[in-house]
Amino acid sequence: MSLHTVLITAAVSFIAATVDVPAHHSFTAAFDAKAPVVLTGVVTRVEWANPHVLFSIDETASSGGATTWSFELGAPSVLLQRGWRRTSLKLGDIVTVDGLPARDGTNYARVVSVTLGSGQVVFANDATNRGLTR
Repeated sequence: MSLHTVLITAAVSFIAATVDVPAHHSFTAAFDAKAPVVLTGVVTRVEWANPHVLFSIDETASSGGATTWSFELGAPSVLLQRGWRRTSLKLGDIVTVDGLPARDGTNYARVVSVTLGSGQVVFANDATNRGLTR
């Protein structure tokens, strides 16, 4: 190997070792499968990106105030296989979300299924295979 190749390999290795890589969380450590939530609200954000598609809704409480909830779906490729399209959720849509809440008490949940305004139920993640659907 030439000195030039060794130096380039060393530089690339050094840069790769110093880049921050986000850790992927454990499903059971992050979400409580024993406390499912069902929430209805208006879609306020949708982000199709790896490793998870994310979206938020404003849920209207019985007191009249709105609470923002954020949701984690599966990877875009998995969602496409389960019938999702990038246009399935649009800003302003009213949806009902079945999900598993974050253990840390925040308004964040992993989606099991979403009932779209049309009445179509679209599933997400592997939770559907564990009998966690409505």
